Amino acid sequence: MARDGAVYACQSCGAVQSRWAGQCPACGAWNTLVEELTSRPPGALKPTKPARGRHLAFEGLDEATPAPRRIATGVEEWDRVCGGGVVPGSAILVGGDPGVGKSTLLLQVAASAARRGAACAYISGEEAVEQVRARAQRMGLADASVKLAAETALRAIVDGLKAEPFDLVVVDSIQTLWSDAHEAGPGSVTQVRAAAGELVRLAKKRGVAVILVGHVTKEGAIAGPRVVEHMVDAVFAFEGERGYPFRILRGAKNRFGATDEIGVFEMGDAGLAEVKNPSALFLNTAGERAAGAAVFAGIEGSRPVLVEIQALVAPSAYGTPRRAVVGWDSGRLAMILAVLEARCGLSFGDRDVYLNVAGGLRISEPAADLAAAAALASSAFDQALPQDCVVFGEISLSGEVRPVSRMDSRLKEAAKLGFRRALGPADAERTDQIAFTGASRLADAVRRIHDADWDGAP
Repeated sequence: MARDGAVYACQSCGAVQSRWAGQCPACGAWNTLVEELTSRPPGALKPTKPARGRHLAFEGLDEATPAPRRIATGVEEWDRVCGGGVVPGSAILVGGDPGVGKSTLLLQVAASAARRGAACAYISGEEAVEQVRARAQRMGLADASVKLAAETALRAIVDGLKAEPFDLVVVDSIQTLWSDAHEAGPGSVTQVRAAAGELVRLAKKRGVAVILVGHVTKEGAIAGPRVVEHMVDAVFAFEGERGYPFRILRGAKNRFGATDEIGVFEMGDAGLAEVKNPSALFLNTAGERAAGAAVFAGIEGSRPVLVEIQALVAPSAYGTPRRAVVGWDSGRLAMILAVLEARCGLSFGDRDVYLNVAGGLRISEPAADLAAAAALASSAFDQALPQDCVVFGEISLSGEVRPVSRMDSRLKEAAKLGFRRALGPADAERTDQIAFTGASRLADAVRRIHDADWDGAP
């Protein structure tokens, strides 16, 4: 029987139930309902009385609105994802796997902004001040005037930020904070929601930019209720494959900029180094290109990025062939294989198929369809594509190669890196720097790969 003043909150979706159940009625997750007391302990903050209703003033869409002021931190890849810098009064949530480098990145951002004159603070709920200071010294950031604090009590953090004006504040992490207005433990849905709400209100009221670090679940989603992602102005994901030094900062939500921008970093002994030319980082230009490899000319946000897609088609040793993909959508791979079998006459029913995006980058745009298909056909025929060839294009279920956006930018980036050939949609705009081979249907592209029939010469 539930105690007086107790409710059961789902740790997955945040739904509140009056009684315990094995499965959450809202999201369907099992064993996620945890008892939380709603009674207020002595000395806790009293709930505020609702304000009286007042007249609501409306404004037109044609009213003049000045562009938001931004704090340029000096970390260009971070500022790119933010949309040109951090907006004062905004709240940013940064999530990522354990050990990917979230704390390192944000310490560098705070130190760089402080060197440019911004008043910055770094509040850690997971490490002592000595640990943060030691990391800063290893990274060569000890001379930056960043104020450090180690605290998990929400009341103490809010009072400290009110007592001293700051331009940018990093809180690492939101799951470690607790409010004495709630009896739930740190990291619970109630505490995360309360801490995020209080810090967002503080950011809006005092005009300070607040960056919150969020833990992620084993599925890769930010832990805690989804309402936190709705509260903040921007949500960034810091990604990185184990075994690779590359780290990708990807914007999932941004009220002050584009949501498809990425920032590329390389992890080293002295912290994270910005990568100015990601295409050169993700490509292997040494030696001849092997069969099963195709260079995809993609677009990530506002920048073109060239990356190698590798495929391996091998005889299956078991009755059920295996399909494995890294860095791409497995459902998209199944669709491309079906189109290759139905429209091009290739057979993969008795062969294992492996697809990998080199460098640890994750690709989501449909323009990579033709590059993946070209890598699969190259491996199946054991026929390598030209060393100086890039591939891009979307494939429909009918086998048509469809045009994609910003084809001229893709070709210009390829030409800048020394590529002289391209395979893509037939109606793409031509350029004098690259010999373009157009294909209106996937069968045409597969035939050209099999016969090594390419337009122009390197």
